[in-house]
Amino acid sequence: MASHIGRRKFLATLGAAAAWPLAARAQQPAMPVIGFLGYGWREPNAVAAFQKGLNETGYIEGRNVAIEFRWAQNDNERLANFAADLVRRHVAVIAAYGGTPALAAKAATTTIPIVFTTAGDPVQMGLVASLNRPGGNLTGIANLHMQVSAKRLGLLHELLPRAARLAVLVNPNSRVAESEIADAQAAAAAIGRELDVVTAATSREIDIALASLVQKRTDGLLVGPHSFFLNRRAQLVTLTARLALPTMFGFREFAEAGGLMSYGANLSDQDRQIGIYAGRVLKGERPADLPVMQASKFEFVINLQTARMLGIDVPPTLLSLADEVIE
Repeated sequence: MASHIGRRKFLATLGAAAAWPLAARAQQPAMPVIGFLGYGWREPNAVAAFQKGLNETGYIEGRNVAIEFRWAQNDNERLANFAADLVRRHVAVIAAYGGTPALAAKAATTTIPIVFTTAGDPVQMGLVASLNRPGGNLTGIANLHMQVSAKRLGLLHELLPRAARLAVLVNPNSRVAESEIADAQAAAAAIGRELDVVTAATSREIDIALASLVQKRTDGLLVGPHSFFLNRRAQLVTLTARLALPTMFGFREFAEAGGLMSYGANLSDQDRQIGIYAGRVLKGERPADLPVMQASKFEFVINLQTARMLGIDVPPTLLSLADEVIE
C-alpha cells in the first residue's frame, strides 16, 4: 500500500516538473514583431542596414524580435492591404520604407508606432505636425532629396556646360511628383536651360520616356529619387548607357551599378537610423517625442569608367568635389 502511495507521489511530482517549463514559457512575454512595409521589391541592402540599426539597440531578429516583411511591388492597393494586415496582426511597430508606405501605414492606424523614411517633406505630406515635435504615432528620417534638385542639376551642368536641353524623369505616382518637377524647373531656369519632363511608372514607360528624349536630342537627364527607379536601376543604367544619355541619379547605388553620376543621401545610413528608432520605440519611447531626423550625409559619386565609355572628359574641379570616384 505504502509503495503505491509513494509511486503516486512520484508520478505527481514528475507531472508537475514536466508541466513547469510549459507554465514558465507561457508567462514569458511574447517576442515583439516589427512590420516592415516597402513600396517596391525587397531591397537586401535596406534590410541589412535596418537590421544593423536594430542590433545597435540590442534587438536581433529571431532572438528577441521578429520582422514581418511586406513588399507591395509598386501596387498601391496591395500596399494598403499590407498595412491593414500588419495592423490586424497587432505588430509592435511599423517600419515604413518610403513616403508612400508611411502614408498607407498612417491611414491604417493611429495607435501603432510608425517609423518612416521619406524623400519628401514629412510636414507637407501630412505625416507629422513638425520635425522637432512630430506628435501622433509617427516619426522617422527625411532625406529631403527633392530639395537638392538644384544641386544635382548644377553638377550635371558643370559636367556638360554646353548642354542646352536637359530633362527630368519623374514617377507620376509619387506624392511629391509636383514639387519635384517645380524644383527641377526652377533650377533649370536659374541656369538658363530648357527642361523636358518625362514620366514613368512601369518598366515599359521607362523605355518609352527615354526613347522620346533621344528623339528630342536631350543632352542630359536627371532621374528622380524614387524607390520605383531604385528597383529598376539595372534597366535605367543599361538604357542610359545604350542611348548614350549622360544621367545624374539620386542614389549612389546607381553609380555603383554603372550609372554616370549620383548625388543624394546615403541610404544605408538612413535605413540604419530607422532601425535604431524602431529599437528605441520597442524599448518604450514614443514617436511623438522623437524628432524627425534629417539626412546629413550626402554623397557625390562619379563613375569614371562610364564617363570614358560615353566619351566625356570629367573636369578636375568636378573630380575634386566627388566623395567617391569609381575607376
